[in-house]
Amino acid sequence: MSAIPVIAIFDVGKTNKKLFLFDENYQIAFEKTARFLETVDEDGYPCENIESLRLSVFDSLSEVFRMSEFKVKAVNFSAYGASFIYVGEDGKPLTPLYNYLKSYPEKLSEQFYAKYGGEDLVSVQTASPVLGSLNSGLQLYRLKYEQPEVFNKIKYALHLPQYMSYLLTGKACSDLTSIGCHTCLWDFEKNRYHEWTQHEGIALKLPPIQPANKVLPALFPGNNYKVGIGLHDSSAALIPYLVNFHEPFILISTGTWCISLNPFNQLPLTKEELKDDCLSYLQYQGKPVKASRLFSGYEHEQQVKRIAAHFKTDVIKYRNVAFDPEIISYLKAKRSVTQDANAKTSAFDKRDLSEYHNDIEAYHQLILDLINLQVYATQLVLKGTPVKRIFVDGGFSKNSVFMHLLALAFPAIEIFSASMAQATAVGAALAIHKEWNRKPIPNDIIQLKYYSASQTINI
Repeated sequence: MSAIPVIAIFDVGKTNKKLFLFDENYQIAFEKTARFLETVDEDGYPCENIESLRLSVFDSLSEVFRMSEFKVKAVNFSAYGASFIYVGEDGKPLTPLYNYLKSYPEKLSEQFYAKYGGEDLVSVQTASPVLGSLNSGLQLYRLKYEQPEVFNKIKYALHLPQYMSYLLTGKACSDLTSIGCHTCLWDFEKNRYHEWTQHEGIALKLPPIQPANKVLPALFPGNNYKVGIGLHDSSAALIPYLVNFHEPFILISTGTWCISLNPFNQLPLTKEELKDDCLSYLQYQGKPVKASRLFSGYEHEQQVKRIAAHFKTDVIKYRNVAFDPEIISYLKAKRSVTQDANAKTSAFDKRDLSEYHNDIEAYHQLILDLINLQVYATQLVLKGTPVKRIFVDGGFSKNSVFMHLLALAFPAIEIFSASMAQATAVGAALAIHKEWNRKPIPNDIIQLKYYSASQTINI
């Protein structure tokens, strides 16, 4: 029996590090998950253990290459953003992989923005809200001023996906999906690195930009496979939708964060949109994607615990609540608490749970409040574009109450819950499809379920 052609994808999250083998039909042929204990940086702040990650890549590939049933044709990577690894002349990291949640020195931030025209101007030009260490370009700026001797030794500053590619190829690359992700590095108006990167000598540390479909020969021993340059995870997750759907759409990617992504909105960000937590990404073909963010997944988790505690139930009960339109009609008529649509947390936290007849009524109120925020956030990226469809993936796509209420909120737009196994990893595989796969891209990678306002009303 001949070996099955596959691509190996390393999908690196903050918590789970996953390896997938996909066959030519994009079915998972093999998977494994690893978790590593964090280490600390020189200030004692928790951070990724680069050495554990590096060894895991080599060990996992060695394991896969020993499996006679598979023939690995290519390898690619997707990983979280805002993460730089600084390598010296010997190719080894010079510093820890600093955590993007680490607080940023206020004086240094003030110095940077004052020098380059102020927070509003830089934020608009780079489509990057002021986020401290989450603006990965400012991590480089910090290193220059706090550890100049280390900064001078940097040969390449590599975002995490590109560092992982570098481990296998020895070739240093930059990638637009990592550069264009609230880094403060890219000037969206001029479509090039922002001038501050030249003035500070940082552009010299950034290797040449390569296209997302670029592959390189591997140095790590194996069976004549190709290696992609890696992608930022949010951009990778959008690729299956861009490949399958060509009419304008919005993807609401839900998890801890609910991110509305509009790849068909190339309008420049305004100061007002930035203050509303909008930003722009660069997708894998180099075009801007306007996005807005809500912390709804986290809020849902916390408020469900409050409901369960008040009504003396188990949180598991709320994983599969059926939508009840009569409850929604009652709650809308009641209108006990109003909220600002552009608030970042819903009105539910201020609601008195003793006012509700039961826990299911309270749960419907929670989702109704979250939907009010979601509608405002999605409208921010929707306006001015001919979007006909909204896809919802992740946790809320399986939430009947959420999906029906979203359909009611956007009656003129087709609403779909979308499910696919491992969108981020599949996106990284699709980016280099032609380099490893002899078959056409399947048109059933994404499973859709339609929700309409008329169906919702008639339930």
